Amino acid sequence: MRLSIVLPVYNEEENLPLLAAELQEVVAGLVPPWQVECVFVDDGSTDRSRERMLEIRDRYPSLGVRVVALDRNWGLTAAMDAGFRAARGEVVVTLDTDLQNDPRDIPRLLEHLDRADVVVGVRARRRDPFVKRVSSRIANAVRNRVTHDDIVDTGCSLKVYRSEYLARLKLFNGLHRFLPTLLKMEGARVVQVPVNHRPRRYGEAKYHLWNRLVGPLMDLFAVRWMQKRHLGYRWEEIR
Repeated sequence: MRLSIVLPVYNEEENLPLLAAELQEVVAGLVPPWQVECVFVDDGSTDRSRERMLEIRDRYPSLGVRVVALDRNWGLTAAMDAGFRAARGEVVVTLDTDLQNDPRDIPRLLEHLDRADVVVGVRARRRDPFVKRVSSRIANAVRNRVTHDDIVDTGCSLKVYRSEYLARLKLFNGLHRFLPTLLKMEGARVVQVPVNHRPRRYGEAKYHLWNRLVGPLMDLFAVRWMQKRHLGYRWEEIR
C-alpha cells in the first residue's frame, strides 16, 4: 500500500527540520511497512520554508519528499486540495507543519482503517490559549447542530483518508473544516480517535477569533445547503 502524507506549509521554516526528523522516525517504524511519500505544499511562503523543504528532500530520501508550490498564498483549503491532487497513495494523511500535531499518532490512526474510510484526530488536551479553545468549542457545537453531525474536533488537521473518497470531492475555500461531513455524504465511514496536541514552539498561528468564527459561518450554510440537495441515490441496470 502507498501512503501519502500531505503537509501544507506557510512560513514554518523553523519547524520543518524538526518535523522531518520526527517523520523519519515514524515512517521507519510503520508496521506493516508502507511505500511512503511526503507531499509538502508551499502555500506562498515568504520566509525560507521552501529552501527547508528542498533540504529535507535531499537529507531524508526515505520520506519520498515531493515539493508542490502554489503561485501565491491561497489558504489552507487550497493547499490541502493541491496536496490531495498530487498524492499518489491509496491512503492519505494530513498533518500540520507547526509541530502541534504529533506524527507519532499516525500509526494509531492507520490501525483504524480496517473499520473506517476516514479517521479523524481529536485533540485530547488542547495546548492553545483559552480564547482559542473556547471559540473552537462554540464553533464545533454550532456546526454539529446545523449539520446534524457529531464531529468533535473539526480543527484538528491530523486525519487519515482513503483517497478514493477524496477524489469524489470538489473543494471550495474554507471547506477543509467540513471534510468529514462532506465525505460522509459520499458514503465514507468516519471514526474519531484521540490524539496528542502540543504547544506551538516557533512561528505564529494563522487563525484567530475573526477568521475562525465569521468566515466559517457562511461556509456552514453552504454545507447545509449541499446536504439538503445531495444526490445520494443508488442505481442498478435491470437485465
